[in-house]
Amino acid sequence: METTTALVVGAGPAGLALACGLRQHGVAVRVIDRAAGPASTSRANILHARGVEVLNRLGALGDLPDRALHAVRMTFHVGEKPLATVSFGQIEGNQLSALLLSQAEVEAVLRERLAELGGTVEWGRELAGLDQRPDGVTAELRDGSLSADYVVGCDGAHSAVRKLSGIGFPGVPLVDQWLLADVRADWPLDRTGSSGWFHRDGLFFAMPMRNGADDAWRLMADVRAGDADDVLDRLRELLPERTGRTDAKIRDVAWTSTFRIHRRLADRYRDGRVLLVGDAAHIHSPFGGQGMNTGIGDAENLAWKLALVVQRRADPALLDTYQAERRPLAEDVLRSTTANTKIMLADGAVARFARDRLVTPLANLGVVQRRATWLASQLWVSYRKGPLGSRRGPRPRPGDRVPDLACRGDRGPTRLHAELGGKWVLLAPPGTSLEVLAPLGEHVVRLAPDRPQRDVWLIRPDAHLAWRGTDLHSLARWLDNALGNGRTT
Repeated sequence: METTTALVVGAGPAGLALACGLRQHGVAVRVIDRAAGPASTSRANILHARGVEVLNRLGALGDLPDRALHAVRMTFHVGEKPLATVSFGQIEGNQLSALLLSQAEVEAVLRERLAELGGTVEWGRELAGLDQRPDGVTAELRDGSLSADYVVGCDGAHSAVRKLSGIGFPGVPLVDQWLLADVRADWPLDRTGSSGWFHRDGLFFAMPMRNGADDAWRLMADVRAGDADDVLDRLRELLPERTGRTDAKIRDVAWTSTFRIHRRLADRYRDGRVLLVGDAAHIHSPFGGQGMNTGIGDAENLAWKLALVVQRRADPALLDTYQAERRPLAEDVLRSTTANTKIMLADGAVARFARDRLVTPLANLGVVQRRATWLASQLWVSYRKGPLGSRRGPRPRPGDRVPDLACRGDRGPTRLHAELGGKWVLLAPPGTSLEVLAPLGEHVVRLAPDRPQRDVWLIRPDAHLAWRGTDLHSLARWLDNALGNGRTT
């Protein structure tokens, strides 16, 4: 029987990010996917700042910033009249911005990074069964069996891992049907941003695609269930009806799809030695572009915890903090995207008036746009309310994200996030002993802050503050509690 330490089921952004994170920590991992090969098309086409950060820490950002559109914005219209332009600008001293690009491109750079780390994707391998034992899991595949210490389901909304584990996925549909098509079109529309139109019968969106061509567009519209026998023909009809424009000519199509918007959240993220990540654990409206961002964030949070457990440096109970930290965020994302969807769809004349005349024009205000950028970025995410965090003390508090600070290392000036890839960072004066961090193994780096600080900070591999203080004995006690008495070093 084939064996591995961690089996990742699903080679989308979340699964690939998890596999890269585990390999950074030296964990043996196998990635399987039922598809015959990589996808060349995708629904997700925006990566917000949090996702950009994670890819950077994984060493997987590559040349994506050079290929993507940075100044992501959406102009909303009623007919030919623009109502507002929402811009997702740069933040934190212009270090970070959202990137408009295809999910397929993100997956490609993650696969390249996984190969550099000694991993690969095994295509055409479908999961058919799971059998948990006290010491591992047997995964029954269509072409054989594979034994793993842990199995992680990153296999999307219809997750086989979730279903085979008996984990509930309650929720409701929000919208009957959406039409989607990637086309090439002659259309004198501004390609420096996306456009959306409000119409009494529904919405219509046009987003420029960054595939090297200046005539590639993604078109989307909502319709009643069963209202489209042919997606492209229906979009051709809806384009002039909902936009009021007759100057677009769709020449050919790369692909089309239909989908329903659901709001669903897994009952739990862990069942013994089986865990869920990304869309396998939560699905929601695409408004706001949070799906890929949230899944990649799940993966980074789980990677360092699972690495400590399989290396017997932490008790398996540490894995429960994954759900404790990430599920509340998914609840927030579900609430916000559902609210945004209801505002956008505006059921009824009164709701449409409020959307068009009251709510949407507010998006022209700078303060509203800065707030929207910050919320979409997910840089605000904090785990201070979780079991590894703290609600007391000066900021940043344990559980808070630590920005990409300027630091000094053994080789000179550096930045915090550049050193975090698969590592813990002790931010402390030069000469501070690392002996207290021996339970974490070799994945520890000591850096000195550029600006003097009174206390010592221990920063997790996912850039969240683990501990701060002046007494290293207190840090040792924190590690003992966080990793659990059951660990073996």
